[in-house]
Amino acid sequence: MFSPALLALAKQVLDEARAKGLRLATAESCTGGLICALLTEFPGASTVVERGYVAYSNRAKTAYLHVPPELIAAKGAVSEEVARLMAEGAVLRSGVQLAVAVTGIAGPDGGTVEKPVGLVHVAAAREGRETLHEEHRFGDIGRSEVRLNTVEAALKLLRQLI
Repeated sequence: MFSPALLALAKQVLDEARAKGLRLATAESCTGGLICALLTEFPGASTVVERGYVAYSNRAKTAYLHVPPELIAAKGAVSEEVARLMAEGAVLRSGVQLAVAVTGIAGPDGGTVEKPVGLVHVAAAREGRETLHEEHRFGDIGRSEVRLNTVEAALKLLRQLI
């Protein structure tokens, strides 16, 4: 299901987090749980992975991760601000030290001139540290490719906080 390169990256994340005694959570919108699914491909992942939130709808982002509906209305679900709060909310709600969040437009529809298909915001949060954020514009490369590229970007950003 996942490429050898993605599997190797996920194993690095797990090994590095485990070595530092860190537990993590995911907060996923456009990937629909793929990040958590990849991380749990490995036996013993439960020593690092606490839980994954699939917050696909705006209502779920508010209910599970405490993203204010007013922020979503003002900035849109696909925004830096929402991604940051999703990651921070996952840390707070899960009692973990580390979380990664993604929100984007995988396509093939849903894009606009301002927010085209392939736009993804990734954020990683760690207790006691500044939340990291990256914006990616993968382009209209197909839904599956946008999602897999997002998984890779999320794991790479997460590693920066381990």
